[in-house]
Order: sequence, then C-alpha cells, then structure tokens
Amino acid sequence: MRHQKAHRKLGRTSEHRMSMLRNLAVSLINAREERIVTTLPKAKELRPFVEKAITLSRKASNLEGDDTGARALHLRRQAAGFFHAGNMQAVALTGKRGQARLPRTAGVAALKRLFDELGDRYKDRPGGYTRIFKLGRRAGDNAELAIIELVDNPGERDALEAAKKRKSAGSKKKKAAETKRGEHGGATQKGTAAKVSDKAEAIQASAETSSEAPAETAEETAAVETGEPESGITKES
Repeated sequence: MRHQKAHRKLGRTSEHRMSMLRNLAVSLINAREERIVTTLPKAKELRPFVEKAITLSRKASNLEGDDTGARALHLRRQAAGFFHAGNMQAVALTGKRGQARLPRTAGVAALKRLFDELGDRYKDRPGGYTRIFKLGRRAGDNAELAIIELVDNPGERDALEAAKKRKSAGSKKKKAAETKRGEHGGATQKGTAAKVSDKAEAIQASAETSSEAPAETAEETAAVETGEPESGITKES
C-alpha cells in the first residue's frame, strides 16, 4: 500500500528535488510569456508547489486591519522559502565605498513580482492559477513533454481582446450587410409596385378602348345598311 507517497521522487534526492522545483518556479514566474516547457512529471509536481506560493501572495493582497504590514511581511517571508535566496555577499558589500553591489538573484525578482503583480491579479481567484498542456514525446529519450503556464497571462489576454475585436468587426459588417440588403429590397419592392401599377393602368386603358370600339362599329354598320349618312355628316346632292 502506498501510504504517505503523495509526490514523485523524479530520480533525485530530497535536496536536489526541492532545488529543482525552486528553479522551475523561478523560471515560470520570471518568464516573459509566463510559461515554460518541461517534462510532464515535473510539471505535475511544480503545479501544487508554485500555487502554494501564489496563494500566500493572494492572501497578502486581501489583508485588512491595522496589522496589515506585519502580516504581509510574514506571508512574504513564508513565500520566500519557495524560491532561492539572494546573494549572501550583498550585505557585506553594502557599506564598502567604491564597490558595486552584486545583482540580486532571480529568486528575489520572482518573489517581488509574485507579491507586486500576481497577488493583485489572482486576488479574486480561489486557486487554479496554472494549467498544463501536453506536447507529446521528445525525440531522443522519448520523454513526455508539457507546457505549464500561468492563467490570465498577457498572451491569453491579447488573444481574448483580438477575438473580441474580430467578433465586433464581424457583427458590424453583418449589420451593415443586412441594412444594405434591406434598402435594396425596399427599392426593389417599390420598383415592382410601380411596374404593377403601370401595368394595371395599361390594362384599364386598353379595356376602356376595347369597350368604346364596338359601339362605333355598330353605328357605322347600321348607317351602311339603311343608307343613311353617319351622324354629323351632310349628304351631298
């Protein structure tokens, strides 16, 4: 039975495994696109590791009360355990004149970004800060690769904005086409109605003409049979 065997050893000792997870967490948070490519077992182990640190920053963003500063500092110190510490020689070189201070390590930058930016971003999200995509097998050792990324990253937000713009542009084009089609249909209906009315008038005029023509023909026929002149015409002697 697998009691108390919740995590993967990944073929490393405990110290090596924790150092690797810290490096992966630093790389994920400091990445410009907020995503890294690694093997699937490492990604699955990194996910709960880095989400615990993000939860601490989210708690710091939601603090209220008088002792907010002290509690936020305590949460920051707790989250610092998930990353590598800064340079130990920085303090020694601080007071020496003429010597440049050593640059801080990536772990310090990751901790700063975690509490300055990611805490506010995930302020209203109760967990689920990362997602994993499978990439298939790697050529060479046939290891299964995966992408682990932070949700609501800049690339995702840009893609959503572009999709909204395309959708709004498509709806505007569709509305304009429907309006144009409606105007064209109205003009066509008006032209059809005018043609129908003209045709009706022509039919009515032809009907009136045909009703008058037989009467004149009947009068002329009667005049010819009786030998009398037509009305309005005088007979010459």
